Amino acid sequence: MTSNENIRIEISKSDRTLRVFEVEKLIKTFSIALGFSPVGDKKIEGDGKTPEGSFYIFTKNSESKFHLSLGISYPSTGVAKRGLEANLISQDEFDSITKSISEKGKPLQKTKLGGEIYIHGGGIEDDWTDGCIALMDKQIEELFNLVPVGAIVEIRP
Repeated sequence: MTSNENIRIEISKSDRTLRVFEVEKLIKTFSIALGFSPVGDKKIEGDGKTPEGSFYIFTKNSESKFHLSLGISYPSTGVAKRGLEANLISQDEFDSITKSISEKGKPLQKTKLGGEIYIHGGGIEDDWTDGCIALMDKQIEELFNLVPVGAIVEIRP
């Protein structure tokens, strides 16, 4: 097996794949489902889009209603900056998000930018989530055991 301190995840929205790497070595590829409106970057809560960009895993949830889940650090600092400039979030919300990101913690989840973006189980038949990345339950079990908190997640169009 692998030591998981150098694990990172790359997600290709267009290919509907999640690839797991240890340093530069590909160790696993999974098929995925996305948000119900998958084309384009997430802009606001409820748009059904899966965000794009660089994130990290901030938590591992074994009590998920979708079997197991890995929390993605959305919104990022860049998303928060855009949200502040567009008056979607307050200065206090911006400050909270940027502080959490700088500490590699859990960013504020309940804003007009959306939040609660996870990699979780529940199936891959269609793009059905509110913006999360879904796998088959057996696959999230494998991923859950491979990926540590703090792992980098790149989500590409």
